[in-house]
Amino acid sequence: MPAVKRNKPVTKRLLAALPKKEYQELLPNLEEVTLSFGDILFEPGDLIRHVDFPNNSIISLLSAVEDREILEVGIVGNEGMAGLPVFMGVRRSRNRALVQGEGTAMRMKAVALRAQISQDGSLHNLLLRYTHSLLTQISQSAACNRFHWVNARLARWLLMTHDRVEGDDFRLTQEFLSHMLGVRREQVTLAASALQKQKYISYNRGHIKILKRAGLENVSCKCYKLVKDEYDNVPSRT
Repeated sequence: MPAVKRNKPVTKRLLAALPKKEYQELLPNLEEVTLSFGDILFEPGDLIRHVDFPNNSIISLLSAVEDREILEVGIVGNEGMAGLPVFMGVRRSRNRALVQGEGTAMRMKAVALRAQISQDGSLHNLLLRYTHSLLTQISQSAACNRFHWVNARLARWLLMTHDRVEGDDFRLTQEFLSHMLGVRREQVTLAASALQKQKYISYNRGHIKILKRAGLENVSCKCYKLVKDEYDNVPSRT
């Protein structure tokens, strides 16, 4: 796979794409919050009271099967918003929103978002575009989890996370990875060990460091580039 140029994370990327006047009007409704690793923003069935626009944090969207098995269906970084059902007219969540990467986010009450998108402004159009991007990510990840080897899926997931964080080192546990990939911890250990043996990553005590991004791109399936191309098309500036 040809090397893919990594994007530098852009603080509140989606919001930064708003025209300056609209962004200034939105500011009184935004509050910067700190999100810690493992925080749960909402569970299935919860009323979504606020939405979050990540700055340098990452939020994982998880789906549970019969309250036992958990699988990641999407990740939200600085290109998007956690709480998208509110934009689509739905008040309660069907997924768990879990902080995968600690950092900050801009938070807005759900009622304020509904009022804002009822107007004919740029935020409505940006969220429509982001909805398409997230649906692409979810559908491609579902196909990837069904048809591709664990090593390729792990490489894809690490690259997607790397695109959304600041730096090359981030916190990650085997349990968390097993949820992300929908496999047993033993399979996670084997896949991570293989990537570490090739010196593409270092993995120690719940932390992963990207050592050779180009190596991960070679191991990853084509799903990564398809999702990244869609991610790159989400506006990042006015």
